[in-house]
Amino acid sequence: MSRVKSGKVTHARHRKVIKKAAGYYAARSTNFRTATQAVDKAQQYATRDRKAKKGQFRALWIQRINAAVRLFDPAFTYSRLINGLAKAGIEVDRKVLADLAVHEPDAFNAIADKARAALA
Repeated sequence: MSRVKSGKVTHARHRKVIKKAAGYYAARSTNFRTATQAVDKAQQYATRDRKAKKGQFRALWIQRINAAVRLFDPAFTYSRLINGLAKAGIEVDRKVLADLAVHEPDAFNAIADKARAALA
């Protein structure tokens, strides 16, 4: 049986990695061995940060809700609002609450009133 050279396959595999490394600095964008390491690490970061992004958005929503609640009443906090919503049986997630706080302050204040009434 004759020997099989893998030139086409190897070249295609290398080209795929080099294409992903486009825009990297120095040898990381041209040298296959270095580019492989850089691309692998970049994909690890991308995977990790897709998970982390969810927590960052939740933190942003909480900050926006807390700021809106304190505008409504300085003594009323995010924590008390969430507790009041739970006692009132209002199920609204933080993403929607934050959106209401920014774009529909009147609707947000109505929800906050119901939360405060449930606490009293």
